[in-house]
Amino acid sequence: MSYELQVGEQLDHYRLEELVSRTSTALIFRSVDVNTGEAVAIKVPDLGAESDPVFFSRFQREGEIGKRLHHPSLVKVMTNGEQSRPYLVMEWLGGRSLRKLLDAEHKLLPERAVRIAVRICDALDHIHGQGVVHRDLKPENVMVGCDEQVKLFDFGIAGMVGARRLTFSKFTPTLGTPDYISPEQVRGKRGDARSDIYALGVMLYEMVTGTVPFDGPNPLSVMHARLVNDPKPPCEIDPNISKELQEVICRAVEREPQKRYARARDMAWELQNLDQVHVTNRTKVAGRKRRRSSSVRLMLSWVLLAMIPILVFALLLLVARH
Repeated sequence: MSYELQVGEQLDHYRLEELVSRTSTALIFRSVDVNTGEAVAIKVPDLGAESDPVFFSRFQREGEIGKRLHHPSLVKVMTNGEQSRPYLVMEWLGGRSLRKLLDAEHKLLPERAVRIAVRICDALDHIHGQGVVHRDLKPENVMVGCDEQVKLFDFGIAGMVGARRLTFSKFTPTLGTPDYISPEQVRGKRGDARSDIYALGVMLYEMVTGTVPFDGPNPLSVMHARLVNDPKPPCEIDPNISKELQEVICRAVEREPQKRYARARDMAWELQNLDQVHVTNRTKVAGRKRRRSSSVRLMLSWVLLAMIPILVFALLLLVARH
């Protein structure tokens, strides 16, 4: 894609100092307000993406929700005057994304992971109280400062309570990887606060074990695994993880939403009071559920997944003939 703006140029009264992030749809520049000297981040959509109604709607939603929410653990989106082209002005953040932190350190000490998770819970509790569901919570969308202060951002696919649901037909790479999507969203149901809690549970699992609960050769296999299996108990991966912390993680990533924490503040309380968490035999339960998935059932599932491209091709051929 071609981009109109380059480092060193000026966008209205902002001077673009450094390109810090590039995605398939937008660029993020570290910039300076030439009137005040304040450092800010400028997110500019690609010219091609601007003409895409779906993306442009996401971009506008990100700005609207960002201006509405005010919390220390949320990236501040600033109100701006008349613009020569669409862009977002956000506070400039130090630190690095949780993804880069995990890439560098592989996994975190449980105590450190818990501190980060509690702060994310605090941010989620605020946005859920405002009727907003993030729906794309993942390590790439969490900034971690040097003092481990967190900042959530990218509300491009966030939903308001009562808004149109996210269906399977809208599950594309632009909505993020399948590793953090809740089972109900995979099924095409509306995501709610418990969907964000599921994503946080997956992130906490990854922070303390160094791996995500489910993996596979392709996104469809990953999504299928989370629909029919329970994750391997974290203590089996790292015995240094306490049974109490494992209990919190496993409750957050329950397949059925009603079995998860109803509110982020409830999860935060248990993370801060692990000595009061009631521990169940997760290893025994997980093992029994895994045994229920017979080889025949798994084989049929793979056959059905393999038939999807064939069915799509047949449908396209039928449409072409008519």
